[in-house]
Amino acid sequence: MNLPLYIAKRYLLSKKSHQVINIISGVSVAGVALATIAMVCTLSVFNGFGKLVEIQSTALHPDIRITAVEGKTFDADSALVSRLGAVPQISVVTRCIEDKAMVQYGGRQVMAVIKGVEENFTRLTNIEEALIGTGKATLRDSIAHYAIPGAGLVGTLNSGISFVAPYEIFAPRRGRRVSLGNPAANFNKGYLQSSGLIFVVNQAEYDNNYIITSIEFARKLFARSSDEVGSLELRLREGASLADARRSIAQIMGEGYDIKDRRRQQEDIFRIMEIEKFISYIFLTFILLVACFNIIGSLSMLILEKREDVTTLRSLGASDHLIINIFVTEGLLISTIGALIGILIGVVVCLIQEHYGVLALGGSGNNLLVDSYPVDVHLSDILVVFGTVIAIGFVAVAVPVRMLTRKILSGGLKKE
Repeated sequence: MNLPLYIAKRYLLSKKSHQVINIISGVSVAGVALATIAMVCTLSVFNGFGKLVEIQSTALHPDIRITAVEGKTFDADSALVSRLGAVPQISVVTRCIEDKAMVQYGGRQVMAVIKGVEENFTRLTNIEEALIGTGKATLRDSIAHYAIPGAGLVGTLNSGISFVAPYEIFAPRRGRRVSLGNPAANFNKGYLQSSGLIFVVNQAEYDNNYIITSIEFARKLFARSSDEVGSLELRLREGASLADARRSIAQIMGEGYDIKDRRRQQEDIFRIMEIEKFISYIFLTFILLVACFNIIGSLSMLILEKREDVTTLRSLGASDHLIINIFVTEGLLISTIGALIGILIGVVVCLIQEHYGVLALGGSGNNLLVDSYPVDVHLSDILVVFGTVIAIGFVAVAVPVRMLTRKILSGGLKKE
């Protein structure tokens, strides 16, 4: 039997001669519970926003993107594409070329990113869910090449969804001297007709800057060969293992290539969110530390009340270490009860928010992606919160309790 735990439980649950000790103990549990609820809910909200960003990214970000470690392009012939397509975890392989160019329409000019893709790009991601308009997702035919621009870019050029005149696209010619006498000779020029579609993914980086078109147009505009690609973009089969797919791809591609999953493709965004989440965790840990000071007050009064019990235990042969552990264990019990109550309530609150959206984001008529705070409870966060509460609770009570108990054991505090 764990004697310190047994006696600590009796002290915690038994009535005290001074009712205020019970009240302070209850306040201590409530303080720890409230701090725990705040940690669980805050971390879950950050998880929810991260999940929201990941969901929104599926329209333009493939499951896996392969790029060269050095240089803008690399060779990817049909044999390489076939080998990648034969990997059991992969369902779609698309070759892409992506670079910046100037777009001109109706006297307006803007720098944009021209993303040339193959015809199977609609099967690569969920881009069709982000398309607006009455046209078809066709990027080329025997007559012309077609553009699917971002909604923000369309607004900047003031072209409308179905523009009549084509977009004029200019890209600098590579490997040629700049001609000051004939500036037009310094650029490759192409025309993109309206497909009757635009895309909206609610990410300014893409809505305001990107135009999706055929890879043939991009190769001609940027003077790339038929085997050159800027990236190979892949979609995994439903339920396929990302880790297994990465291993197979690495074996096929060899060294010199960067294989990025969807999260790494937006590494900066997720890194910022992780930093914000960590900073919030640190601040809430300080709040938890303040809440644990109530435990010190409760234990101090309990120690003073149980001086006779301490004397009796010493007469029965209890060591000073055992007596100190009783009160330290009492503090850990208060922390543990508060943590469990806080985690339970926090998870319930998060589930209610997830299913019913009780706490709204902004006022009515907002233009946000969601109407209420998104939440996503992770077991790893629950374990981190529980471990933090226990660790902070131990640190907060161990030193003060040991000092006060030793004073009583040495006769430094006499009963009046």
